[in-house]
Amino acid sequence: MRLISFEGFSMCAEKIQRLIQASILGFVLGLAGMGIAGEQLMLQMAFLLQFGMMAILVIAGLTGWCPGLIMLKKIFPSCEESTKDKNN
Repeated sequence: MRLISFEGFSMCAEKIQRLIQASILGFVLGLAGMGIAGEQLMLQMAFLLQFGMMAILVIAGLTGWCPGLIMLKKIFPSCEESTKDKNN
């Protein structure tokens, strides 16, 4: 079951997770920029989001357990399943 599919381009859970991570890092960068410009609260929020992201990535790296990826795999197929579908 593919929810998002274009010709030759399909989205899978791992790709979507990386896109979400990149978006969060961009958001953190924007908050940090606003914080450097004088908004102390924005700098604090950027630090907390960055710290949370780092903690989740360390846990996922050490244990292989990633709650975001588990939720995405319930909605989208994993990349392994997508490549198996293409080969068959």
